[in-house]
Amino acid sequence: MTGAHVRRIGFVGLGIMGRPMARNLARAGMEVIGFSRTRASIDAVADAGILPGASIAEAVDRAEVVITMLPDTPDVVSVAKGEGGIFACARPRTIWIDMSTIDPTVAAALAREAEDCDIRALDAPVSGGESGAIAATLSIMVGGARETFEEAESVLTVLGTTVAHIGPAGHGQAAKLCNQVIGALTLLAVSEGLVLAERSGLDTSAVLQVLRGGAASSWMLEHLGPRMLAGDHSPGFFVDLQLKDLRLVAETARRLSLPLPGTATCEQLFRAVSAAGGGKLGTQALITVLRRLAATET
Repeated sequence: MTGAHVRRIGFVGLGIMGRPMARNLARAGMEVIGFSRTRASIDAVADAGILPGASIAEAVDRAEVVITMLPDTPDVVSVAKGEGGIFACARPRTIWIDMSTIDPTVAAALAREAEDCDIRALDAPVSGGESGAIAATLSIMVGGARETFEEAESVLTVLGTTVAHIGPAGHGQAAKLCNQVIGALTLLAVSEGLVLAERSGLDTSAVLQVLRGGAASSWMLEHLGPRMLAGDHSPGFFVDLQLKDLRLVAETARRLSLPLPGTATCEQLFRAVSAAGGGKLGTQALITVLRRLAATET
């Protein structure tokens, strides 16, 4: 099997990111069998020609490539190692691509266990949010054997415009944590800058426009700045999932004896948003806690 000739994909996890990703694979002419914890998630992609799987086993059976897109490390471990899971049901030499964001050490351990089951594993977390998943413009960071990556690359390029092999198993996840540090701190900077503009009595739309054209420009400013000003906190990526990722960063930093003071502060501010009931809001809701601290009307 070569990547260019992959035709059958099992896709497990049809949530806010998995749904559009599975749709894009189906649009590219691949046969996709989808499974998710809720029937509603499976039904939501039926119009894209994605075949429903009644179980994980049914989704991965006879698949050349299996993709998982799940919320957290325990979910991935359960789907991989549980009864009726990938390790038990995938055929020999299947490529398993986990596109969730999980603990890098667990990703490396799962890759070793997969090899024992004659399954080839890649950890390939993504950046770009729901909009990137819909537009197939995700950035994909891949860990695992290079030859496996090369076989799977044509599948990954259906989902993203930037696809990079970072290194051995676990290195894709480690790169994603670097991404989350930079993204979260940039989002905090955008929030603080816009709250400063509000408190200064500035025309925030004009400020946003001029900042987009200068050195302060960023993906966060471009995509989430307007939503902050509009009070639109609908999720492209949940606050609680951002907290999960920052927890993984903190655990990794602890293992490495690495101080990350800015990230620690950012985690606490996201925790304040979640504690106030905003866990299912989009990460741009970070500005709400800055506004509360500043006693600024929203």
